Amino acid sequence: MKVSVFQCSAGGLGSKDRLQQLSDAIAGQQLDLVVCPELFMSGYDVGDSLVELAESVDGPFFKAVADMAVANGTAIVYGYPEKAEQGIYNSALCVDKQGKLVANHRKLLLPPGFEQDYFLSGQQLTLFSLNGVQCAMIVCYDVEFPEAVRAVTVAGAELVIVPTALGEEWGIVANKVVPTRAFENGVWLIYANHAGSENGRAYLGESCIVKPDGHDAVRAGSKQVLITANIDINDLHTARKRLPYLVNLPELQAAIGKTSIT
Repeated sequence: MKVSVFQCSAGGLGSKDRLQQLSDAIAGQQLDLVVCPELFMSGYDVGDSLVELAESVDGPFFKAVADMAVANGTAIVYGYPEKAEQGIYNSALCVDKQGKLVANHRKLLLPPGFEQDYFLSGQQLTLFSLNGVQCAMIVCYDVEFPEAVRAVTVAGAELVIVPTALGEEWGIVANKVVPTRAFENGVWLIYANHAGSENGRAYLGESCIVKPDGHDAVRAGSKQVLITANIDINDLHTARKRLPYLVNLPELQAAIGKTSIT
């Protein structure tokens, strides 16, 4: 698969302008998948606008992205505030190159701060197949827990997709934690962040596509950019053969289960 991250600097822009930026970025790129950041549709740090802009999973923004996916022959992942019967979720969805919804993930864990004032927490993992590759989606803070990436990998994920909204003060996450998650699970990982600033919040950028051995296939800087890499599943098999963490995991779990603390 030829995959990309659209690291956009869209602070202060409305949904139409965000769509136009995405369209301009991917035109003629012949991608299989492009991943946009957390809450790409609305912006992340936009206060009560999260409520005003929230849409159902098949709302007008989804339809516009679906048309774009068909026109460009690529699957698209983006984050958005999802309006549901029970409230609003911080969600990300995947639309395939036929314009069909293939997955919708609701962020599992809400970090300290404003998100807890606006969103409900998701309750399940999200896995799906795209171009013959087993994919999983988690959002931002979710990836900072080893258990989340381990769980989707044990469930069969070969590619973990992570839209995020990481501030400039959290470089350790993009540069250390994310590559570690790929390495310790032998899995491809796409980490898609914002660039620029929004209502006084400065974003780190540093979006990356990380190989199963923990090394970057490609990494962005701090500016708006489209980064691209080719995902080869053979790299996953090589990494897991060299370090069989998943094979040895049951032995470790059994030992932990027998442990007594005195």
